[in-house]
Amino acid sequence: IMGTDSLGRDYFIRVVYGARVSLTVGLFASILVLIIGVIYGSIAGYAGGRTDLIMMRIVDIIYSLPDMLIIILLSVVIKSSLGEDASQNFVLKTFGANMVSIFIVFGLLYWVGMARLVRGQILTIKNNEYILAARAIGAKPAHIIRKHIITNCISVIIITTALQIPSAIFTESFLSFVGMGVEAPMPSMGSLANTARQGLQSYPDKLIYPAVLIVLIVLAFNLLGDGLRDAFDPKLRR
Repeated sequence: IMGTDSLGRDYFIRVVYGARVSLTVGLFASILVLIIGVIYGSIAGYAGGRTDLIMMRIVDIIYSLPDMLIIILLSVVIKSSLGEDASQNFVLKTFGANMVSIFIVFGLLYWVGMARLVRGQILTIKNNEYILAARAIGAKPAHIIRKHIITNCISVIIITTALQIPSAIFTESFLSFVGMGVEAPMPSMGSLANTARQGLQSYPDKLIYPAVLIVLIVLAFNLLGDGLRDAFDPKLRR
């Protein structure tokens, strides 16, 4: 229904597969951000004192690192270090060195925002009466964080995770557009848009389809995040 590309392949199927790749990257990145950010922020916020100071300075250092540059360097290092062995590796053969680099960078850098948010929530919660009561009866810190603190800031965590998905999708699409994302023959929204740019004057619809789908996916997850924020915010309830 969308015609074919320059090689005669069904363009609709290419767009569907590209959307699947973008959604996979977004969901995988959000899970990484959720796990690392919640664990790190919980430890820093609950421990406090010098531990919190040192951990937050590490977060500041990581926050200042340029993510795009690290993705490019990791991609080059993975390709050069593995060489011919890259074709034998299942992960690299399936996703490519660029995608593996994106996943690594998401796991290394993109969790700092979640960690800061969780830390701020825990700093406001950990001095409440029920936390002091749990400490008084001898509850361990891990039990207090898991049962009493995380459960009371779960709404903020869910909202932030939902809003992280469109950010990761847009980052992957941008990198694929400039040639640093998924590798051929695997399609992506960004790579399809980049390929369609060459025949923009003759077939502008080839660029419109992936561009509109990126907008719809990002808009959908942003609306989902806003809806979750309104649903979990007690001030907006009547």
